[in-house]
Amino acid sequence: MHRTRPQYPLIDDASLQAANGRPLSEITPEAAAGGALGLPDLQISATTLQAQAQIAREAGFRQLGENLERAAELTRVPNAEVLRMYELLRPGRSSFDELAALAQLLEEQYDAPICAALVREAAHVYRARGLFDET
Repeated sequence: MHRTRPQYPLIDDASLQAANGRPLSEITPEAAAGGALGLPDLQISATTLQAQAQIAREAGFRQLGENLERAAELTRVPNAEVLRMYELLRPGRSSFDELAALAQLLEEQYDAPICAALVREAAHVYRARGLFDET
């Protein structure tokens, strides 16, 4: 299926789905009030984030587009692992080797090369600025 360029607002795109595949058209206030929606119905899909990234880049917002691309990759990473990543990325909470291992995990296990590159960049910046846990 050939997909056309995403158009803003994305809510008008009938093909959009939640992360669990539920069509966006079924995620309504009525469904929520009736108890028919669960957390997986409310999680954004990688496809939606990628569409938003494309719109942002085409509008001249390169950094926003890059952030949305990383977010799309993170949809493949379990929530507990994302929280662990945030903790490791806080200055003074990890070592260079721990961040290098995190980048490798992102790349190899979760197919998240853009996020892995960001973690590697952070590791080098932290090293240059002395922001690693030295204990």
